[in-house]
This record gives sequence, structure tokens and C-alpha cells, in this order.
Amino acid sequence: MTEDLSAIFSPERLSGGGTGPLYVKLRRTLEDAVKVGRLKQGDALPPERDIAEFAAVSRVTVRKAIDDLVAEGILVRRHGSGTFVAKPVSKVEQRLSQLTSFTEDMARRGMTARSEWLHKGIHTPSPDEMMILGLAADTKVSRLSRLRIADDQPLAIEHASVSGEFLPDPSVVTTSLYAELEKQQVRPVRAVQRISATNMKEADAGLLGVPVGAAGLSIERISYLGSGRAVEFTRSLYRGDAYDFVAELTIGAT
Repeated sequence: MTEDLSAIFSPERLSGGGTGPLYVKLRRTLEDAVKVGRLKQGDALPPERDIAEFAAVSRVTVRKAIDDLVAEGILVRRHGSGTFVAKPVSKVEQRLSQLTSFTEDMARRGMTARSEWLHKGIHTPSPDEMMILGLAADTKVSRLSRLRIADDQPLAIEHASVSGEFLPDPSVVTTSLYAELEKQQVRPVRAVQRISATNMKEADAGLLGVPVGAAGLSIERISYLGSGRAVEFTRSLYRGDAYDFVAELTIGAT
């Protein structure tokens, strides 16, 4: 395999990458290797230092070429794993009129959903959590943070806060938070969401496999019980290139 990779990134192949700066030639060489199948969907690229050695260029040149291909969706960075040949990004369409969990959304689309847990814990509530969830200073709040993935494509980073009264032990949540709340008979029945545009910061971009500064959707959701009490406060960051939110509008009374 090393011989194959060294041939793909060889200086001779790079010199045939047309005119322009070295990073442009390397980008074309990588893109051509993907198009003709030398590098296939899901293949891992060698570390940048190895590519630099194979091609006899600097690591800065390699990084710039890879950054461009990540921005174009040809390559994807996976946090803690490396850089891979991406599969085409399929847009996920979410209707704003339905209150469902991520797991339920993906199952309805025939997609395999999973999460990588970033944090589960019991904490003293922040001022925002106290105000939104109606908590006293001496109560506790469960916080759950995870990377949301569908068909091996990272889609969102989700940070959820739930009153310790409703979820005293966040470690019991293994897949769906809503499924666990339903067991406790405190599943929310309605929610208010605020959606705004944002650009990905370095840490979030790394988790989602997109370039720093890529477009994202920032979503704050407050979910309520039938009694009107807030049960969940969630802040999420979705990939702008992979998620569409759709609302159905009707003509109001005049």
C-alpha cells in the first residue's frame, strides 16, 4: 500500500498536475486520484508529513491542498482519526413542525444514527439554565454533550441541559435522550427553537470534519411539558452543507 501511495504523491505525478503553485498541483493530483479511483471513498490519506515526503514538498503545501479539498467536500477530516476520501454529502431535511429526536429523525429516513459522547455529568446550573429551566441555585442540572452522526457522516454537535429532577443520572442515556425522558413520563410535547447562521470555530470544525469558518446553523431549543414547564434546554451546531430545515407556511386570517 505504501508503494501505491508513494506513486500517487510522487514528484513526477505532481509535475504533471498543470501550472500554478505547488499546492494547486497537489490538489489537482489528489482530486484526479479520487476521480479515477486510485483513492476510493473511505480511504484514509497518509499523515501530512508522509505526503510531504512522498511529493517532496512542504507540509504547509500539503495542508493548503487538503484544506481546499475538504472545503469542496472531496475529503473529510475526522476528529482523532485523520483525513479520508469523503462520500457525497446528502442533505438531511428536518421539518420544523415536528418535535422528534435526532435518533427518530434518522430512523425515519432509513439512516443509521449514532453518537460519540463528549460529556455526561451533573452540575450546578448556570444562570442561563436557572432562568430557562426554572431551577433554584441549590439544585442540579444534567448536561449531555455529543457528536451526532448519521451513516458515518458527522452532522451536529449537541449540548443538552435537563433538570436533575427529571434526569438525576445522565449516564443512563445511551442513545435517545427523549426515549429516556419518555420512560420517566417527562418527554416534552412542544418546543421553541431559535436558528441563526454562524461560522465554525476550530474545535467544532474539527469534530464535524469541515474547514474552520465553514457555514453552520446554531440552534437553541427550549422544550416543554404539557404543563408548560421547561424540561430541556439544548444548544446545537449543525453543518450548513448537510442540513436543511423546512417550515410549512399557511395563509393567516385577514
